[in-house]
Amino acid sequence: MKKTENNSSTEGSSALMADVARLAGVAISTVSRALANPGRVNEKTRARIAAAAEELGYTPNAAARNLRVGKSNVIMIILPGSLHYGASQIIPQVLEAVNRSVIRNGYNLMIANLDRDESSERHILDLAFGGTVRGALILSSQLPVVANRSLAEAGLPIVSLLLDMSETAVPSVITNDRLAVRQAVRELIELGHRRFFYIAGPIGNYHDVERYAGLVEALGEAGLSEAHVTRSGGNLSFQFGFETGLQAADHFAGLEEKPTAVVATSDDMAISFMSRVQKMGWRVPHDLSVVSFDGSPVCEYCAPPLSTIEQPMEALGETATEWLIARMEGTESHPEMRLTIASRFIRRDSIGAHR
Repeated sequence: MKKTENNSSTEGSSALMADVARLAGVAISTVSRALANPGRVNEKTRARIAAAAEELGYTPNAAARNLRVGKSNVIMIILPGSLHYGASQIIPQVLEAVNRSVIRNGYNLMIANLDRDESSERHILDLAFGGTVRGALILSSQLPVVANRSLAEAGLPIVSLLLDMSETAVPSVITNDRLAVRQAVRELIELGHRRFFYIAGPIGNYHDVERYAGLVEALGEAGLSEAHVTRSGGNLSFQFGFETGLQAADHFAGLEEKPTAVVATSDDMAISFMSRVQKMGWRVPHDLSVVSFDGSPVCEYCAPPLSTIEQPMEALGETATEWLIARMEGTESHPEMRLTIASRFIRRDSIGAHR
């Protein structure tokens, strides 16, 4: 009974695990525990399970390979793209928090990729299936997939950070994008604003969908429709936030009826937008209020200081890492597949009452 590299169904894996357990003379749960954490099964039993898995060909993934060679102490973090993420500093903040937790727990951190092209994805999968890493964090992006081979099939514990994959059985640590934007827009509505300009992230992106939904929901609560929003952007990734903001400023300048409040999907977009419209003659916040999302330290030093929704990057990074390590070591204590850590709205001088 052989299992090929491309046979990744859960049903097939369970059947083969049962065969391994039967041949090794142990319970299926013992096989599962040995695959997930070899150090928690005594050497004699581990050797028996390894021999059975070898005989049956049950070696398609990193967990089974680690059973033979011992456990890896490397945690891989998969980035959404280049380390250059503009002024938002999201990636460096996350990496600092993750690295602290990794070191504190006696593991090593591997930064998996800087570009999400096919060769990088293939390399990530080779590392995962080859047993080089013991667990993976994936930051704000989908799981790597190349030629019908997915990271989900590598047998590694995985935790998603800043992207909700809980519905696909991937544990996820996220922040409350939708609620946070809804609360910020409520404040703008209370200040008298009724026409909004939304600077969008890439169309279909999880964060853009959630943040725009928060804006629309806040308008609905106030009896206002989506017709009160002018959308701009949507054609560039978050890495090009500054360019998106500049394009949005030109779009704004061409509108016959000007909105009085701007909600930007990222700080980068808001910073470049605010800079350009002020050079065009609009005053912030006298003519136009601006709110953004991320909470970059640089926002405090903009002119005027930029109101922003601050993501709890350190808490998100540490929580995701600790959760992953608990799954790797078999000490996970909570059954839920999603943990939400709230962001907070920092009100600064970029917003004011509608005049």
